[in-house]
Amino acid sequence: MSKIRVYDPPMCCSTGVCGPDEDDQLAQFASALEWAKKNGVNVDRYNLGHQPGEFVANSVVRDLIASDGVDVLPVVMVGDDIISKGDYPTRSTMAGKLGLEDTGGTPDKPSACCEPGDKAAQTSSCC
Repeated sequence: MSKIRVYDPPMCCSTGVCGPDEDDQLAQFASALEWAKKNGVNVDRYNLGHQPGEFVANSVVRDLIASDGVDVLPVVMVGDDIISKGDYPTRSTMAGKLGLEDTGGTPDKPSACCEPGDKAAQTSSCC
């Protein structure tokens, strides 16, 4: 089974897709990760603001941050290979690196953590 690891810069919540000014690129990437999960890919996502130990534990990511600073984030890895740094890859790029077929369907838009009536928004500090 393929595995994607995402090392995000500090964000308010796990996807960065929350609040009134959500970033379209982050929404598309979150959707691409959900697509990958539905296709059997194991996805681990780490946020520097919430899980700094994961950045230290991965020597490749730690060395990139030491040499290039946090501007190198996000770093996206498939297995032990970096497929993207400093930007989020598209679903098509991820599909190619994972050996999956991108059917090109319209990606589902992930729900923001701050939608009205969302119980997580009521207890979350991201909004």
